Amino acid sequence: MARALRLSHREPHVRKEPARATLADVTLGVFVRRRRSRAQHVEPELGAESPEVDVSHVDSVPPVLAVRIHEDGGPEVLVLEEVPDAQPAPGEVLVRLRASALNHLDVWIRKGLPSVPKPRILGADGAGVVAALGAGVTGFELGQPVVINPGVEAGNGSIHVIGEHGDGTNAQLIAVPAANVYPIPGDLSFEEAAAFPLVFETAYRMLVTRAKLQPDEWVLLWGIGSGVSTAGLAIAKALGARTIVTSSSDAKLARAAGLGADATVNHRDGDVKAAVLEATGGRGADVVVEHVGEATWRTSLDVAAREGRIAVCGATSGPNPPAALHRVWWKQLTILGSTMGTRADFEGAYSLIAAGRARPVVDEVVPLEQIQAAHARLEAGEQLGKIVLAIPE
Repeated sequence: MARALRLSHREPHVRKEPARATLADVTLGVFVRRRRSRAQHVEPELGAESPEVDVSHVDSVPPVLAVRIHEDGGPEVLVLEEVPDAQPAPGEVLVRLRASALNHLDVWIRKGLPSVPKPRILGADGAGVVAALGAGVTGFELGQPVVINPGVEAGNGSIHVIGEHGDGTNAQLIAVPAANVYPIPGDLSFEEAAAFPLVFETAYRMLVTRAKLQPDEWVLLWGIGSGVSTAGLAIAKALGARTIVTSSSDAKLARAAGLGADATVNHRDGDVKAAVLEATGGRGADVVVEHVGEATWRTSLDVAAREGRIAVCGATSGPNPPAALHRVWWKQLTILGSTMGTRADFEGAYSLIAAGRARPVVDEVVPLEQIQAAHARLEAGEQLGKIVLAIPE
């Protein structure tokens, strides 16, 4: 992808950015420049009245790169460009990112569902090292490997998602609240660490907080290639539950079996209802993880066990399926809405990973500059697990 440099003072964006001064515009004085992962460094500034000074050896901070959108649309609206340095406010940690994972949320926002102020850096998930600390922040060391919890609790019960409600992790630097920064758990790489936060806390909230999943219960996970279903498989197995997974790809089903799925069924060529009843001895699934919507809803109601729970976190095929309410009351089903997760949900998932009981699945790692192709792969549903972007140092 060609690298584009855009100056925001030439563009009619909702959120304007000040243009950086050129060397000739700088007045005489002292310029305090923060170096990443170092203490502040004070440099004498070159004044306009000293044009003969040789500036060829002046130390400079490399520009910060990020992928931003300036309009809604397809993968082609993702532009790699230079952006202003992120700065940590009081109570924040500046993270130099090494990896950022894609989520379907990024696709929706890129398309304008919802449309957000532009320019916007997408990306909810990220892992890297501590580069600087805002005032009042303690407990971290410069260079410490960390992972970001993308759910920022707003204080009124709502959760703001990094990359949706503000700039995200498809960048070299990001400043986030210190409460959302955690040491990378266990022996995870930067890429694996970036792969778990959003989908693991979403799946943990669905299965544990909302559905109260118990050992030996059966869980149906639609579309095992998705991040939420892959995370749900890992969490369900960690909690001693049994799992049935679906996919339209036999290759993905074979890989899911290798990851511990107890039963698999091709939802394009096979009979999901028959497969679930066979696996569960005729009982049905105690918990259904539903994120597909119209294409799967009727079957989800059919295969749920009596007094089963259907946890719903999305509807990628459409949000308005036939209700089939008679199934709900006749089988005494519980329908549970669930979205994102609280700090407690993140920490619950984090503890499973830190203890080695669950591990994120990485589909592939691609360079940041190939983000357009990565979005296309995600949108086509070709992945199993998380597509991760490698951030250049």
